[in-house]
Amino acid sequence: MSDVVIGALSFPILLGLIFLRVPIGLAMFTVGFGGLVFVNGDAFIAVARLKSETYTTFSSYSLSIIPMFLLMGHFATLGGMSQALFKAAESFLGHRKGGVAMAAIGACAGFGAICGSSLATAATMSRVALPELKRYGYSGGFSSATLAAGGTLGILIPPSVVLVIYAILTEQNIAKMFLAAFVPGIIAALGYVVVISIYVRLFPGSAGTRARMPYVERFKALFDVWPVLLVFGTVVGGIYLGWFTPTEGAAVGALGTGIIAWFAGGLSRASLAESFFVTARSTAMIFLIVLGAAFYNGFLALTQVPQEIAAWVVEQGVSPWMVLIFILVLYLLLGCVMDSLSMILLTIPIFWPIMLELDFGFVSMMDLHAAKLDTALKDGMAIWDGLIRGSIPDLSPERFTRLLADSNAQIATLGLGSIAEAGTLTQNQIIAIVNETTPEMVQQARDVVASGGELGRELLRELNIRGANESALNRINIEQTAIWFGILVLIVVEVGLITPPVGMNLFIINAMDRSTPIIETYKAVLFFVASDLFRVVLLVAFPAITLFLIPWY
Repeated sequence: MSDVVIGALSFPILLGLIFLRVPIGLAMFTVGFGGLVFVNGDAFIAVARLKSETYTTFSSYSLSIIPMFLLMGHFATLGGMSQALFKAAESFLGHRKGGVAMAAIGACAGFGAICGSSLATAATMSRVALPELKRYGYSGGFSSATLAAGGTLGILIPPSVVLVIYAILTEQNIAKMFLAAFVPGIIAALGYVVVISIYVRLFPGSAGTRARMPYVERFKALFDVWPVLLVFGTVVGGIYLGWFTPTEGAAVGALGTGIIAWFAGGLSRASLAESFFVTARSTAMIFLIVLGAAFYNGFLALTQVPQEIAAWVVEQGVSPWMVLIFILVLYLLLGCVMDSLSMILLTIPIFWPIMLELDFGFVSMMDLHAAKLDTALKDGMAIWDGLIRGSIPDLSPERFTRLLADSNAQIATLGLGSIAEAGTLTQNQIIAIVNETTPEMVQQARDVVASGGELGRELLRELNIRGANESALNRINIEQTAIWFGILVLIVVEVGLITPPVGMNLFIINAMDRSTPIIETYKAVLFFVASDLFRVVLLVAFPAITLFLIPWY
């Protein structure tokens, strides 16, 4: 029996263990360890790997972001931030038809920005919003469906624990993953609001009404949300302004929410100890899954199963878009029976090598050359401005003096004497001076790009343009594919969490509202599932919605 066959047979064995209710982390570890023993013929390598894999996995600095975000979510709950978010949204929307449900969606989106977990968001916001929904006459099925769908926003709107895991698995920048999730997260929340608006018009008896709140009370409720805005702005803003890394930002967020919870009176010595305990327990569960996935994926790598699958898919000549759709449908089905983190850890090492081999054509060589030329022109003008001012911040005095002398020599060839005597020059002349080339070369490069062509080696060399080769292009396209695919996977996985009959979020909400038959929740949640599927189609058809905020050059 070949190693590839052994690796392929591990899938049904693993799924069998999972359906027998063996914890998924333990199931992956058992199959991975056993597979290594079987392939190598003895336990020596498997035992040795047990030591090295454990250290290698948990010595990753990036993983420390997980307990920090989990702790931040617990502190936010203790600080009353979930109640403040719901009250603020309810004060502005509650008087509208379906407004309290819309407020619940808004509060879920806001809490997701400081929580990072779908299940935690659903459970927390249900405790806050479910009594209010019932109080104002909202039907049980509609209320529970709204909160189940709103809970999915917790994992999509940054920060997100699952996005962190995905970024680590695919070796992507965590900050860029967070940035890419913003617009899809906002679209998701708006889509749910539209669904609520349609639903209450189709079924008028499913939603009651409440009195309009005075503006004084509205703005008072809005003011109470300042802790959420402060924490979110500090964490996310600090990451993108370069004040700290995502891991440091998570620590700052946990500290900030802890201080706010303490001032709000929700954090005592007992609740602090309980928060640490709950965070440690949740982190241990996640880390066990991470370790099990690392072992299982190491076994798969040894058997070459992911590489063989990727090679087979490429050989079939199937359209990359068809392969993507097949993978997303598979995720949708798996999402009905597995939690998002387990699914990501189990499947990404298999599907990501396949995606690496597919060409979606996000950036062409022509695009890269055009972007590099534009950057070169802007940099050249910035250098020229620095030469006129007498200093360039990024250059040492020695390098500036040398550059100034070289530029004056170039100007002299134009018969202008020196920079001080240069007067008004065209942009082409300025770029030519800075790059020690000719204005004709600069204009030729402009013409080539304007006509949709690629710059030749001579033009790239003359304008000092670097990083405009096949290697750089492949690196850019891999990053774009990884970010886009990650957001799509995250969305489809979350759709599975609310897809009847076994969506996990549905059971969490139902456990908190035993009076509502789950069949009523199933009926109502299908409207939200339809919104999610439409969003997936939109993001697949228009990748720019996800990627336009991500700088690629």
